[in-house]
Amino acid sequence: MLYIICMDYYELTFTYQSSVEKEIVHDLLAAELGEVGFESFVEADDGLRGYVSEKEYDVGAVESRLAAFPLEGVAIRFTEKRIVGKDWNEEWEKNYFKPIEIGDECVIHASFHDVKPGFRYDITINPKMAFGTGNHETTYLMISEMLRLELAGEALLDMGCGTGVLAILASMKGADPVVAIDIDEWAYDNAIENSRLNHAGGIEVRLGGAERIPASVGFDLIFANINRNILLSDIRHYALGMKRGASLYMSGFYTGDIPVIEAECARQGLRLLSSSERNGWAVVRVEKE
Repeated sequence: MLYIICMDYYELTFTYQSSVEKEIVHDLLAAELGEVGFESFVEADDGLRGYVSEKEYDVGAVESRLAAFPLEGVAIRFTEKRIVGKDWNEEWEKNYFKPIEIGDECVIHASFHDVKPGFRYDITINPKMAFGTGNHETTYLMISEMLRLELAGEALLDMGCGTGVLAILASMKGADPVVAIDIDEWAYDNAIENSRLNHAGGIEVRLGGAERIPASVGFDLIFANINRNILLSDIRHYALGMKRGASLYMSGFYTGDIPVIEAECARQGLRLLSSSERNGWAVVRVEKE
């Protein structure tokens, strides 16, 4: 589990100016800093805050990662603050990770949360370092879509699985087989851990990108909660992995991005059936014709 009791940490606040979507910068920055010991990240109005234990903190390694940052035209600055001996379980519970309730049907929470009983689907997630670089709006949208579906016996892919929450819910609803794929090693490990935590043993977790979509499985449903640029690049791969008449649900982009997503889907033989939004974020459903 990520949360460590009463250790001294450094909080680094990273700020930047860039024309690149902030979610892309945040995800890449979290991945780079995760390689030099950072354990968790939180989005802030002024940028991204990262947390690293005093034992692991190496300012030279941070500066080297920023100097070699893989996006052009992104100049990142940071300030640091030492945080002495906090109860980090309490800190995260209080400030950063609140239980997510979708109606009265599904609740997502950490193992240290107390939640009210009565939800049909009770999912425990112990998020690792990059939790917080995504957003609850898109997770909420995708779960809301999944809750409407009958999944028993359906072959389902959770693409860009992160903590594995969509794959876990799909497994709880009877989907089989369930495959979860993410390009980040932290997400791969975390999805495996959370699957075990929820006794969702039928989930196959794979490390990699769209090239890891199994050719031997024709999926009835694909859920991809990533970002616009990756989706636009990988829609063609999703289409190849879908059965005729299968549905693809995508989120991780704004409502204004729907036309460009729809256009790429049309090029790949996928037809837009519906869309919805939450606070400016969108989810779309497309079908393989």
